[in-house]
Order: sequence, then C-alpha cells, then structure tokens
Amino acid sequence: MLRSLWTSASGMIAQQTHLDVVSHNLANVNTQGYKKRRADFEDLMYQIWREPGTPVEPNSVVPTGIQVGLGTRVTATPSFGVQGNFQITDNPLDWVIAGADAYFQVTMQDGTIAYTRAGAWQLDNDGQIVSEDGLLLEPAIVVPEDAEEIQLSNTGLVTVRMPGQTDLQEIGQLELVRFINPAGLRALGDRLFVETPASGAPIAGQPGAEGMPEVRQKVIEMSNVQVVEEMVEMIVAQRAYEANSKGIQTADDLLRIANGLKR
Repeated sequence: MLRSLWTSASGMIAQQTHLDVVSHNLANVNTQGYKKRRADFEDLMYQIWREPGTPVEPNSVVPTGIQVGLGTRVTATPSFGVQGNFQITDNPLDWVIAGADAYFQVTMQDGTIAYTRAGAWQLDNDGQIVSEDGLLLEPAIVVPEDAEEIQLSNTGLVTVRMPGQTDLQEIGQLELVRFINPAGLRALGDRLFVETPASGAPIAGQPGAEGMPEVRQKVIEMSNVQVVEEMVEMIVAQRAYEANSKGIQTADDLLRIANGLKR
C-alpha cells in the first residue's frame, strides 16, 4: 500500500506538469509564431517479483511473471512545427515564412545568434530592421531614411523605392536557417530559440533555394494552438489527476483499516 501511495503521487505530479504545458499553450494562443507543446510520459522502473520465463516444471515456464510498476513521469515536452494560421496586414515589415521548418535569425545583445518565427519587424533610429524587442535582423539590413517603399520578394530580396526613381534599389538579402531536429532547440522565451547539441547546427540558405521555404510580405504567422484541442487536454489532465488522488485516498483508507486490526 505504501507503494501505491508513491505511485499515485507520481501520477499527480506528472498530470500537474501536463496541465502546466496545456496552460502555457492556451496562454500563447495569440502569440505570433508560437508552436504548441505536448507533454510526453513514460512509465518508471518495475519491481520484478517473478521473472517471465521462470521454470516451474521440466517442460513449462511462467508465461508473464509478476512485474509491478512504480508510476510515471513526464519525459519530454516537444514542440510541433505545424504552420500557424496566416494573418494579412498592411505593414510592409510584416514577413512570414511560408513553411514550418525554417527560422529568422536575430543578433542578441551579447552578440550570439538566436532564432525566431515571429516576423513582425520594425526600424530603429538608424534605419536597421529589428524585432519588436529591438534585436537586429541577421544579416543586417538598413533601410535608407528617405525610402518611399519597402518590398520583399518571395526569395528574400529586400528592395526600396527612392524618391524620384522608378527602379527599385536592392538593400539586402534575407537569410533563413533550418535544423535537422528543430524540436531540440532550447526555448529562451520572447519567441527566441538557440541551438543545442540535440538540434544540430543551423543550416543557412536563401528563401526558396536549397530546400528553404519562401517568404511573404505583409503577412504574419499566428500561433498553431487549437483552443478546442487544448481544452480537451485540460479535461484529460484534470480527470487523470482526480483518479490518482483517489488512489492515494484509497491506499490511505486501507492503511487505516490495517492499522486498526490490532485493536
């Protein structure tokens, strides 16, 4: 019975983490470029009372044995790179990656490179294209102060129209990166990720070339969280939590009964 207490407790802890993941998904339902996460579980070690295949007679063995599990735990919270819904805007600096397996690059304050799916860009006081948090787009692109129009081609070529000119002037080339295992990226918050040994090194390329998706202008990518699915997951987590708490209550009742036998 003591084993059942700890087993049910492990289930309650795991379901609490499950609920934390679901709550985080729902909290970011309107976060640009957010990718939903899922809690994956695994069973814990087993106590073997009788090994499967133990001989019981000269020509007979135990078919299954006795193996008692000791609970569960959350083993991973992978993200799902399914493309989020597109939202059309009138902002020429709203860019979207038309594919689920690539990232924009930004330069952090310490000079390191981070990766993001959020494509709502702005201009700083020097005309540089930056994220909403002020991080420089990498490679850096500077828009002339008197530029009348900014255009982004599907292949990432950034051009501007200058006063009194009919031809567009090229000012930069957008570069995307992808990873062998994007689920292995480390999330920093603020819609930023950094590479890890699990994700592999970034593979850079121009949009529309070398397996890279194209980009679109005046469009942003919203979260891929489906509210109905998350509400169902929340109900599942709640019911599993209740069931495990009932296991603790039942084990406690049995212990109380056993403790009262000596009276």
